[in-house]
Amino acid sequence: MNWSGLESLLSGVNKYSTAFGRIWLSMVFVFRVMVFVVAAQRVWGDESKDFVCNTRQPGCTNICYDHIFPISHIRLWALQLIFVTCPSLLVMAHVKFREGKDRKYVELHQGSHLYANPGKKRGGLWWTYLLSLVFKAGFDTAFLYILYRIYHGYDLPRLSKCSLEPCPNTVDCFISRPTEKKIFMLFMVVSSALCIFMCICEMIYLIGKRIAKLVKVRHENERVMFADQHELTEIAPPRSQYRRTDPTLGSQVSLNKKEKIKEGTVTTTL
Repeated sequence: MNWSGLESLLSGVNKYSTAFGRIWLSMVFVFRVMVFVVAAQRVWGDESKDFVCNTRQPGCTNICYDHIFPISHIRLWALQLIFVTCPSLLVMAHVKFREGKDRKYVELHQGSHLYANPGKKRGGLWWTYLLSLVFKAGFDTAFLYILYRIYHGYDLPRLSKCSLEPCPNTVDCFISRPTEKKIFMLFMVVSSALCIFMCICEMIYLIGKRIAKLVKVRHENERVMFADQHELTEIAPPRSQYRRTDPTLGSQVSLNKKEKIKEGTVTTTL
């Protein structure tokens, strides 16, 4: 499988992802894809060839191998990586759809844009991104559960008992390098758990940021409505109230009145 093509395809998702999304994508390709391609495939390369049972009964070894390994770890992990990385393509497809829609809108409306930034996680793109995180965490969780149920835990025993037909009796079967395979299996399980944790952190970050934004917008709307309902009146009194009056003005007026009265009176002598 050409994993480099998938890596180049998903590298474009980085510019639409948050910091948690970039860390998740780096973990997938460094700790899972590279380990899967470089080491895990070689470790499980002798899975069926070196599987040995202490019997020469024809068909017994094949039946016991199919019972102990219902599905190969390598093929199960390959399916897991494909299912986990595909939801990121939903985000890229939605962004491309927005860009095409915006391009048509620009042509029809002479330069005005429908989306200021098609890659901005708003509206439907926000829901698509959140849904992709749910799918990624869900697929990883489902495959970890499948692996646990098929192999009855995350362990590879050195000795396995098999008593299925056409085996004549209970035979002992041995797999090659069980300790090394167990180490790689635990490494892939821990890597998957860390990726699930990063998806959950990113979902909490997106939801928390959205709630904080809604609360801020609601607070701003309430503040504007309060200002509209309680318009500020002119607190300062008219300038005429601040005119300074001369304290001697009243006495001066009374003196003028007295002088006019004296002039108007006629004195007579007897």
